[in-house]
Amino acid sequence: MDIKISGHWLGLDGDHDDGDGSDGTTLPFLSLVSTRNPFSKTPHPFPSQPPDAMASRVVTTVLAGALPAPPHAPVAAAGGSKFVEWTNRPSRHRGIRCGVARASRSRPHYPSSAAWTAKDGVPELLKSAVAALAIIAQISVALPANAILYSPDTNVPRTGELALRRAIPANPSMKTIQESLEDISYLLRIPQRKPYGSMEGDVKKAMKIALDNKEAMLGSMPAELKEKGSELYTSLLEGKGGLQSLLNYIKDKDNDRLSVALASSLDTIAELELLQAPGLSFLLPKQYLDYPRLTGRGVVEFTVEKGDGSTFVPTAGGEPKRVATLQVVVDGYSAPLTAGNFAKLVLEGAYDGVTLKSANQAVIADSESGKKGYTIPLEVMPAGQFEPLYRSPLSIQDGELPVLPMSVYGSVAMAHSEDSEEYSSPTQFFFYLYDKRNSGLGGISFDEGQFSVFGYATTDGRDVLSQIKTGDKIRSAKLVQGRERLVLPAAASAPAPEDPAPAPADPALAPAES
Repeated sequence: MDIKISGHWLGLDGDHDDGDGSDGTTLPFLSLVSTRNPFSKTPHPFPSQPPDAMASRVVTTVLAGALPAPPHAPVAAAGGSKFVEWTNRPSRHRGIRCGVARASRSRPHYPSSAAWTAKDGVPELLKSAVAALAIIAQISVALPANAILYSPDTNVPRTGELALRRAIPANPSMKTIQESLEDISYLLRIPQRKPYGSMEGDVKKAMKIALDNKEAMLGSMPAELKEKGSELYTSLLEGKGGLQSLLNYIKDKDNDRLSVALASSLDTIAELELLQAPGLSFLLPKQYLDYPRLTGRGVVEFTVEKGDGSTFVPTAGGEPKRVATLQVVVDGYSAPLTAGNFAKLVLEGAYDGVTLKSANQAVIADSESGKKGYTIPLEVMPAGQFEPLYRSPLSIQDGELPVLPMSVYGSVAMAHSEDSEEYSSPTQFFFYLYDKRNSGLGGISFDEGQFSVFGYATTDGRDVLSQIKTGDKIRSAKLVQGRERLVLPAAASAPAPEDPAPAPADPALAPAES
């Protein structure tokens, strides 16, 4: 394990805030930094895989013991740079990008008086050194070898169902109800004593919003769907597993029934939201209007068979089978071009008979048919935004997170183009087998925001993914739901128009051929 150790002095300036340590207080700042580069890219087209080694530790320690400065410590000249300042500009430690404490070239000057050094400085310095060693010795949790040096916002969906529910562009009232119930789901995970009072408050808040905004919630649905919407609305309030049931289970402190009813209520909310979202909530860029697009949700069903004659073993029990079924929900609300191109290929039978490849954290499928020179732009919807970004990966270091995260087991994404990471392969996709042990701090994948994620494997067959090996085959892939949401412009009957991908400025940065 490569570790880089660096020491700094942090000045605490009291009232002056000039960073020169003139108030007589400085703190030794010790940082241990892994010199391995977590941002290195593996050759195209597979997502990069952090090493399995779990050896390195990332530690940053600010000691609490202050080292007193002499009575007449000099003050920095007017207009001089601060002794220490925090900057958002990334600094590199052999490839690791992080916000760091920057020290100016000038250091506070301390007289070399032997009397002062022997009397005051040495004992305090020894205390600080001992404290540093003690703190470091207590850190025993091994982080991944490539752990990143920041803790991003961890409010990232951890299941495909939750991610898809949050991605629906629905009525604001419905979203508020959804957030209240998802808060209960979080509170239920608190061990020992549950905050039932807070849970009750969340349910009552959701009921009030539902009662006060009934007309607005149902009025945003197409006329032909209002009857179904009215039935779902009644079920949400009064049905088995509805809001009233939640209140009863909270009162009885019945966590098991509460958890089941909560899942039922959230499913009902998702159905209502889908009725409120008949199409895209944004306009596509003009240059992409001739591309196939999916203006909502679709479901693709894969039939996968073993290539070596072995069998799939159901995790829930049952007879082993040589053929397994895997369903994927494809989301056009957040990735209309990527999902539309994928759905079109499925309709054309492009993935029937394709041989699968199993990598460390991915199952890859590639269709040789349809490779006629067209490209699909990288398409990522940032959280909190109303439309996707094109040809622009997200910067997780700056707090950007996608609506459809890749850091979910069973997420489905397109591989990168062979020419540029600003484009996706038109045919090659992969199932991402997320593993928190090989992720950064906060459980975020190292490749988060770098690929066009467009769907998730559902609970119906998700357990199959871990059993797929290289050589297994997709017997068939069918679009079983959402055909009416697939828009195929006249030009889309032929391959989508080529959007030339510029060659990387530095040939060394070009993805390697796989």
